[in-house]
Amino acid sequence: MNNFLGEYEIAIDAKGRFLMPGGFRKQLAEGEGERFVINRGFENCLTLFPMSVWNALSEKINKLNDFNQSARDFKRLFLNGATIIEVDTAGRLLLPKPLLEFSNIKKDIVFSAQGNKVELWDKDTYYNYMKSKVADYSKLAADLAGGDFNPFENL
Repeated sequence: MNNFLGEYEIAIDAKGRFLMPGGFRKQLAEGEGERFVINRGFENCLTLFPMSVWNALSEKINKLNDFNQSARDFKRLFLNGATIIEVDTAGRLLLPKPLLEFSNIKKDIVFSAQGNKVELWDKDTYYNYMKSKVADYSKLAADLAGGDFNPFENL
């Protein structure tokens, strides 16, 4: 399983294509750098999944109970818009127009590694979001870690 790192600023062309950052490409497992699934993310970003991560995630989502309204709503919101994208001969990925509109991406993107996936943000939206959350960083860490948990212990 990948554990991607890095934050890259990249530009997209008028057709919605971008070159995958070299620093990210180097982190991909062999055979995982040609096909991805792109989808709506949370907070109006896009999420890019390597196929192996998408396949494992979609397996879990497919097990949700369709008799439960929340499960159906989540599946619709999460799965609608998911699109397989492939690297073209020039090494670019094409972002589908409906997803560009959803994310309000115009020209400059922040390509932000998030463990086993990547978030793609409109550059201004990303930096405004990060600026608005920095004051909450310590509280978020304490809330999520809870009690005496110290992730840095015994490193």
